[in-house]
Parts: sequence; structure tokens; C-alpha cells
Amino acid sequence: MPKFSTLLTKSNITAVAIGHFDGVHRGHKQLLKQLGEFGGLVVIDKNKANLTPKLKRAEYLNYPCFLYDFEAIKNLSGDEFIALLKRDFKNLAKIVVGYDFRFGRNRAWDKHDLKRIFDGEVVVVDEYCFEGKGVHSSTIRELIKLGDAREANKLLGREYSVEGQVVSGQGLGKSKLVPTLNLELYGYLPPKQGVYATRTKIANVTYGSVTFVGNRISTDGVFSVETHIIGVNLEQTPQSVAVCFVARLRDNMKFQSLNELKEQILKDIKNANEFTGYCELNL
Repeated sequence: MPKFSTLLTKSNITAVAIGHFDGVHRGHKQLLKQLGEFGGLVVIDKNKANLTPKLKRAEYLNYPCFLYDFEAIKNLSGDEFIALLKRDFKNLAKIVVGYDFRFGRNRAWDKHDLKRIFDGEVVVVDEYCFEGKGVHSSTIRELIKLGDAREANKLLGREYSVEGQVVSGQGLGKSKLVPTLNLELYGYLPPKQGVYATRTKIANVTYGSVTFVGNRISTDGVFSVETHIIGVNLEQTPQSVAVCFVARLRDNMKFQSLNELKEQILKDIKNANEFTGYCELNL
């Protein structure tokens, strides 16, 4: 896939792919293969994307993204929508869409109408399957809700990642359990409650980690996302981190004491490290 120029703007883009692109999965990347050097993404944003919110999509797409607010365009006819794109992208010569693409008011126009309305090249990409499964954002969401990070990652073609601001927690981790970074997520779909082997990215460095997602039923009952960096003592608390989910290790469990909880956390760290393999453990 070509690396797009940071100088690309609507005025010099010649090809666009249109869609929601939430998740930026293997299927989406089949559309990107049709774009060429001067391509871009027209992202129809319903403000409901929770796998890759807003412009996070651009980090995985390697092409510039141009967000169109669904509420602002939903009443346009198919002809009016294409006319809008032609005004915005002066040199538009190619439009790439998926096999089930529909557009315009009440989604009344389809790929056949697109070929009739648009006077340039129209490329329609067939459904993409991986290991016998159709690759769709809705399928990936369900897998994440079920906690099946490994299967979701197969369809994504990468590890499912969330980003969050680091906030103050209970204070129990550092003093009585193990130190954790407590994340506040905005706009992301959290996986099913439980403990996961993860990779945590701080600035430009990635560490093996173990991450808890869920209500802290052994202590205060509050929902939290807490990640422990394996084998590393951070000198400073970062402002934000990204967490990539590798595999689910166990369910959320209630423990009768902090000692019992700590014993399980140490087991979780060992199990997570087998997936991430980042360091020698001395627990």
C-alpha cells in the first residue's frame, strides 16, 4: 500500500473510497487497494464509531480521511451527494465502494445508481472473507463483546486497540497489590469484563501488560480499565496510553481478601507474559 503524502488535500485527490470504516479491518483494506497514490477516504460519520472513533481510522488506513457528518448529509438525494463530492474533490475520477453500498436519503440509491450518476470510474469490491467468515465491523463488535479478542484480531488483521487518559484509581494497586495505570476511555467499545493479556503503548514504546476490564467486585464495585506493565517500573505516570488486547485470560472474579486477589494477579501476570513474552519474570 502506498504511503500517502501529508500534502494531499481534497483538491489533488483523484480517487475516494466511501464508507463508515469503523474498525479498519481486512475487508476495508480491499477497498484501499483500488485507490492508488492520490487516494482518500470519505468517512460517513454517524458519531457511533466505537472501534476506531473519529480520525483514529487514519492511523490504520495509511490514507487521509475526510469526515462527513451523517446528520448533515442524510437528507441529500443520491445525485446531490455525488454532486457534493465532485464539488469537494475537484479532480475526482474514481469512486470505490463495497458490494452492499447504499447512499442518499433513506439509503434509496445503490451501486448501480452510483455507476449511472458518477461520470468517472466506479469500482465495486466484493465481500471479503477470512478463514470462511465474512469480515464486517458488526461481527468484530460482537466478538469483542464476547471477549474473543483473538478471533476479533484475526478479522481486524491487527490487535484491537483502545486509547485512554490515565486517571487516579483507588490507590490499592501500588500499596497492596501491583501498580496499575487506570484508564478512562472515550468512545471505545470495551471488551467483555475480565482479564486480558495485552500490549500497552506509552509514547513510542510498547510493553507487555495484563489488563483488567470490569467492575471491581472485590473492592468498590466501580467499573474500571486497569493495566499493569509487566516487569517495568515507570519513572513517571503517562498522561495517556494505548492498550492492545491479545487474548482473554479469565472472567471477572470476586475474591475474599486482597491477599487472595494479589495471588491471582501474579498468576495473571505470568499467564499474560506467555502471550506477550516481553520479559523474564521474578514474581
